[in-house]
Amino acid sequence: MTRHVKKRREEIGAAPDQLIFLGQPKIDQVLLRVIAYNPEQLDEVQLDTVKEVLSFVREDAVCWFNIDGLHNTALMKEIASAFDLDLLLLAEVMNTSSRPKVIDYKNCLYLSLKMMRHVADTNTNISENISLIITETAVLSFQEQKGDVFEPIRERVRNPKKRIRTLGTDFLAFAILDIIVDNYIYIVELLGEKIEALEEVLLTQPNASLIESINAYKKELNFMRKNIKPARDMITSLVKMDTEFIDKKNAVHFLELQNNINHAQESSDSYREILSDQLNIYHTTMSTKLNDIMKFLTVFSVVFIPLTFIAGIYGTNFDVLPELHYQYSYFIMLGVMLVVALGMLIYFKKKKWF
Repeated sequence: MTRHVKKRREEIGAAPDQLIFLGQPKIDQVLLRVIAYNPEQLDEVQLDTVKEVLSFVREDAVCWFNIDGLHNTALMKEIASAFDLDLLLLAEVMNTSSRPKVIDYKNCLYLSLKMMRHVADTNTNISENISLIITETAVLSFQEQKGDVFEPIRERVRNPKKRIRTLGTDFLAFAILDIIVDNYIYIVELLGEKIEALEEVLLTQPNASLIESINAYKKELNFMRKNIKPARDMITSLVKMDTEFIDKKNAVHFLELQNNINHAQESSDSYREILSDQLNIYHTTMSTKLNDIMKFLTVFSVVFIPLTFIAGIYGTNFDVLPELHYQYSYFIMLGVMLVVALGMLIYFKKKKWF
């Protein structure tokens, strides 16, 4: 999956409200699902056409209309017509690389951000762009593919005793945003556990493979931070916004949402600093080990320099050298060399050079 924004040629010079899908299709056929509910009634169906959703949009119920797949331009036009939405808004929905944002339109509130989820089977983190359109009676959620993190919300909606059944579209939007932010925190904490596990290995068994692990975690963390920070800016703007689509009594929930996204941001920043510290510790440990090795080799070399000098002198072929014809001269030379070596080692030890 591409993790960097790419400018497509067909986007250059196009009108702002021109419907152009910018991204890679992740699903062959667009999937339309609707959940309509109030305290007494629940309808959950899969639709074949956009027009069918209109029968579920009524004043006494909340309609959650979920669209999986953003590449069908004709279907997007139908959605714009059915809900009386500006084409500029649907053009934003179809741009999967757009920055998270919040826009207050005359008949709806538009939100977009990146949704992330952890795939346990492959131990990978994937992201996709998600857009929300909030009206007085409906919430439209647009996803790039089927499969999301929203099943706990659906389970709460299916339970008639849950509080969500008695509240409006703004609370449903909050629940969707809240579970996205909770997954930010969950993924950061999963990554944090791996980062903290490196510390023990770093102090006991530092090796070259640690560098690969640190760089891999750093790459994942940078990817997380690239998604969390814009989402944080969007949620901050949403909290400050005075809009009719968020009830005053539910404003406290969005403040809680802001606290959660701040927590995700602070956690990612903290683990980023830990990775930097671990990298410094690794290089320091390796430098210390290298210095110890060089110190040993230096002492070893220095000790052998005078021994080599003595051996060189007495290994020449001159007949007039002192003690050349003495029976014990060879042993005397070895003794002198041993005394010199021990003397140097004792001197180095007193100087604490090793």
